[in-house]
Amino acid sequence: MVGVLSALTYFLVYLVMQLVLPYLLAHAIAYAAAIVLSFFLNCHFTYRTLPTVKKFLLYPLTHLAGFLATSVGVTVLVEWAQVDERIAPIVAAGIAIPVSFVISRRILTGRRFNDRQAPHPSLIRSGT
Repeated sequence: MVGVLSALTYFLVYLVMQLVLPYLLAHAIAYAAAIVLSFFLNCHFTYRTLPTVKKFLLYPLTHLAGFLATSVGVTVLVEWAQVDERIAPIVAAGIAIPVSFVISRRILTGRRFNDRQAPHPSLIRSGT
């Protein structure tokens, strides 16, 4: 659900920004907005960990590879494949999502993909 909300945020911000800015700049701004939202939602819902300044500053690194991949993908799709500027980011995002998930889990929880660890005690809800 966090991924869906982040993707929707990205796409809506991209569409608005793309009306007044070049598509690549609109892509960068939308990506940044989605990363901030994703950080807080992932801390709370996905990984049940406390957000910290350190994690917030490291979290964009989880998306750096994805940003580069989608930026190249958007450019290639728009410039070479003549894909509509409004659709290209959706296609390019499919490349980055799995990689970003694995890296963000490592940064936010300190766990590798196969590790099993209980959430932080302050985030465990009683009665659930």
